[in-house]
Amino acid sequence: MDGINFTLKQFHFHTPSENRIEGKSFPLEAHFVHSDTKGHLAVLAVMFDVGEENEAFQHIIDQAPTDKNQTQPLDKVIDIASLFPTSKHYYRFSGSLTTPPCSEGVRWLVMKESVSLSLQQLDRIKSLLGTTNNRPTQPLNGRMVVQ
Repeated sequence: MDGINFTLKQFHFHTPSENRIEGKSFPLEAHFVHSDTKGHLAVLAVMFDVGEENEAFQHIIDQAPTDKNQTQPLDKVIDIASLFPTSKHYYRFSGSLTTPPCSEGVRWLVMKESVSLSLQQLDRIKSLLGTTNNRPTQPLNGRMVVQ
């Protein structure tokens, strides 16, 4: 992005979504957090809607920690590209992290299309999170959203 290499550092989920697309909130949002060699961050956000079971998402659920709100390294390789929508179109804006310390200067890419997961998969990830964990949608405050 922008001629800079970013490396995936971690991914996590928010329920319900923190971003909205054309005013619509989604039951689940994934954040794929990337960093460059200077520590600059870029987050790729993917929205999930209830529909068909998502095989790639199931691999994550199968490796998820058993205790609520815990992190765990994956012990099996997951092709995260299979978690993204077929269309690679996105919205882009500058913002902040959505969890403390809410640092500014984050490059945000929000995929325009959602991906499906089953109601059972959504219920499982909600049970692992233990509570809603989304930051309310923030005003643009003069930021530009680029398509």
